Amino acid sequence: MQELEVSLNERSYFIKIASGLLNDAGALLRGISRNNKVMLVSNPTVYSLYGQKALDSLEKAGFTVHVALMPDGEAYKNMDEALKILDEGFACGLERGSTVAALGGGVVGDLAGFAAAIYQRGIDFVQFPTTLLAQVDSSVGGKVAVNHPRGKNLIGAFHQPRLVVIDTDTLSTLEKRDYYSGLGEVFKYGIVNDESFFAYLEEQVEQIAARNKDCLAYIIYNSCRIKSEIVAADEKEEGWRAVLNLGHTFGHAIEQLTGYGSYRHGEAVAMGTMAAIYLAWDEGLLPEEEASRIKELYRKTGIPIVFPELNPEEVYQAMLNDKKVVNGRLRLILPAGIGAFTIRDDCSKEKILKAIAKAQSDCQAVKFGG
Repeated sequence: MQELEVSLNERSYFIKIASGLLNDAGALLRGISRNNKVMLVSNPTVYSLYGQKALDSLEKAGFTVHVALMPDGEAYKNMDEALKILDEGFACGLERGSTVAALGGGVVGDLAGFAAAIYQRGIDFVQFPTTLLAQVDSSVGGKVAVNHPRGKNLIGAFHQPRLVVIDTDTLSTLEKRDYYSGLGEVFKYGIVNDESFFAYLEEQVEQIAARNKDCLAYIIYNSCRIKSEIVAADEKEEGWRAVLNLGHTFGHAIEQLTGYGSYRHGEAVAMGTMAAIYLAWDEGLLPEEEASRIKELYRKTGIPIVFPELNPEEVYQAMLNDKKVVNGRLRLILPAGIGAFTIRDDCSKEKILKAIAKAQSDCQAVKFGG
């Protein structure tokens, strides 16, 4: 088992990574829990695959478990579903010392964590992420939220988990599209933070596509390592943590304008990253050779990078609803060479619209195989 600590003083917690680790989820939780009540939040798809394994592990460790299922999909990450989860918590008698456990991808983790953050002013929660995107990104860092019609994740909190348990075996049942969506988040760590990690990803394209277990273990561990270091240094995104938002302001606009149903989050982030790359190149921050390397990595891996045919003006207006707007100015993360970044709030509207149009016209479509 590999282990990482997110160092946040009294809010510190461990990320545990191993094959078959769901079997030990109950024993791991027992070491930090404050009472025996657990509400296990999942969706029907994930629960049918891994729910019984998690349930058996928790009950074997002496927990009384209540299962609460939410519908599957980003469209259900909203206040209505959050209220339903809260109702389930009241019905099963969760107390301030109880735990909410999230079994699923980023949507389940965000919704369950948000409910835990506001239930009785905040109770413990743990993450059992089952998708690559959740394992490398959303399960770590304590950002929990629901969407609003005006934008993604506009209602939320910073509420750190007490534990993250990553069972890499769950990736074996992940749909190809969801797997590539997770890679969309993996690549950002190399692009803006770690050039050697980016080089590893370039060298391992075939192994990544084949879901080689050793390669995946390396990717997951290093993605979590990079994110845990960033979160420990800037828990509430007052500075450096903003680097994790590469492509997200563009991507969130895509998700909002397409109704949170047409694209996976990681797909939208990948498309948004292409727009950010074109903008960085236009601003003189990113050499053309490095921009081409980034685009080629996405293409070789098979991640869709074609920005949808949305009206660029509508995309721009949707971006203005993003949480990262400061004093009415878009605050964008742009690559400044592979392994480096800069935060810009002075990019003109004209250049942003140009980058969107460039991402729509210049990226060749990549079809999913199989």
